[in-house]
Amino acid sequence: MTVVPVTSADLDAAEVSWFSALCSDDYAYLGVPDGSLRSSFEHCSDIVKKAEELGFRNILCPSSYQVGQDTLSFVAGCAPISDRINFLAAIRCGEMQPIMLARTVATLDHMLKGRLTLNVISSDFPGEVADSAFRYKRSHEVVEILRQAWTRDTIDHDGEIYQFKGVSTEPARPYQQNGGPLLYFGGYSPDALELCGAQCDVYLMWPETKDQLADRMRAANERAAAHGRTLDYGLRVHMVVRDTEQEAREYAEHLVSKLDDEYGQLIRNRAHDSGSLGVSHQARARELADKFGYVEPNLWTGIGRARSGCGAALVGSTDQVLSALEDYQKMGIRAFILSGYPHLDEAEHFGTKVLPQMKTCSLPHAYGRVPSETPATPLGNGERH
Repeated sequence: MTVVPVTSADLDAAEVSWFSALCSDDYAYLGVPDGSLRSSFEHCSDIVKKAEELGFRNILCPSSYQVGQDTLSFVAGCAPISDRINFLAAIRCGEMQPIMLARTVATLDHMLKGRLTLNVISSDFPGEVADSAFRYKRSHEVVEILRQAWTRDTIDHDGEIYQFKGVSTEPARPYQQNGGPLLYFGGYSPDALELCGAQCDVYLMWPETKDQLADRMRAANERAAAHGRTLDYGLRVHMVVRDTEQEAREYAEHLVSKLDDEYGQLIRNRAHDSGSLGVSHQARARELADKFGYVEPNLWTGIGRARSGCGAALVGSTDQVLSALEDYQKMGIRAFILSGYPHLDEAEHFGTKVLPQMKTCSLPHAYGRVPSETPATPLGNGERH
């Protein structure tokens, strides 16, 4: 029995995704910059190709003002070098005029033939600090406009921030049908939960104890139910998996063995989400952990000493990690977004030890969004006007 009702109640598989380090977030030793792991197109696209080769079904492409890759440009560049893996592209609402964003997404979706999913984010822009309520209001309006662009003939929106009337959606029609690309969203504040419950498809969580995750799911479901909707749920978590638990724990300690805590704080503070409620919960988990950094069996918070956002890892043997993921699935989690340091090496460890034992799926296909043949859209096989 799942913790709350989920959209994909009958789905007996999970979308297992990896992470491409577009934003200067790849290390052999956490917090020690390594030029060979810089966020170049070559390195980040190598992670994509390795993830696809290993059988991961999606890959998160994050967004931040760091040395690295622009998210949508990177995804476009990966279209010709991939043919199976989906892309979870982070879009920061308000960066681009929303109708033009809808068109950009439609272009990418056609380039990828339906392999595009979107991670909606609402954090601040570089050099700017906006009121949280305003940011979520803006995001709510952007997502509403995107959904209109993908499901209606015209965009008609009369909001506080954006006003449009009778704008044709022909240039913005995506490859995916029945609603367009899936929207993944994470956030802990009441405004965040309202946005996800009203507009999005998958509620993403950062690692906490299972009881805390269950509480997050109940809070998100309450807002979705108020709109007559259900959600699916996803977990973003790091991985350290080895043949034995001792080997995994030793590698986790090795990973932070050269970390300077002052530099780790600097890394955390430079992220645009560093002041968010979700980040404060990750910090609280570190405070509650035992002397080795474990807040519950196999959930290690040490990785959060040098990164904002997702701040814990599953650390253990193949069987332990697989068992933990199965427990999460029983709770109702249908998407896992995984990563590990360095990302190529840890993709190999997880992808050869754990992934072959999991039944995986592509959520856009499970939702019936991806057509079996090129759709009759203006960019597909539709009539030109």
